[in-house]
Amino acid sequence: MAPQDRYLTLLTSLPAHGPLFGARQTPLSRLRLRMRLNWLEPEDAEDLARLASVIDWRHQRFDVDDEDVVREAQAEIDRISNAFARELVIWRLELRTVVAALRRRRAGEPAPSGRRRWGFGRWVPHIARHWTEPHFRLERVYPWLPEAKQLLDDGDALGLERLLLGAVWAHLERIGAGHEFDFEAVVVYVTRWDLVARWTRYDADAALARFDELLETALAGVELPPAA
Repeated sequence: MAPQDRYLTLLTSLPAHGPLFGARQTPLSRLRLRMRLNWLEPEDAEDLARLASVIDWRHQRFDVDDEDVVREAQAEIDRISNAFARELVIWRLELRTVVAALRRRRAGEPAPSGRRRWGFGRWVPHIARHWTEPHFRLERVYPWLPEAKQLLDDGDALGLERLLLGAVWAHLERIGAGHEFDFEAVVVYVTRWDLVARWTRYDADAALARFDELLETALAGVELPPAA
């Protein structure tokens, strides 16, 4: 089967994504998605796996310092053959670098020096130069940045997660235009699937935490009978 026919078959077999924040679960299970992805050409399958190894939080290691993380990410990106997938990974890592800078500064860290690679991409030296600016002078590039800073200052983790996932979703809308039945469309679909999986899991955890908090408040001052 020709690659274009293979991808037409693959993509038409995938249930459509609804709105990100209206989803209660992913449109299909992780197992079924993996089975569908067996239709990928070998080189494309490798590119998708490399993309996931860099941006999927489940693959992140916390026993490695920032410089090694950046070096390993760059090595994986250099192995990605497809330009669309490679540019998406770079965009995601640059976004994370900006958010990481907000977190570092709020924690009281000084401007990073140029001697160590603490972040990824073109904005690293720019951020260091504009460390004391509220939004690092990047609000034109990332219009959501002022809101992200405010949510971080307010300690609103759920709001920040929602904002960032929404920013990635909107970016996928833009770059996915014109790609319907090709590998690039698969990349967009799988990335959206990951966003839905992350949001529904995060939202459920947050809802449970809120329920526990409300329950504690409701029971405050109430003397419970001893356990039998």
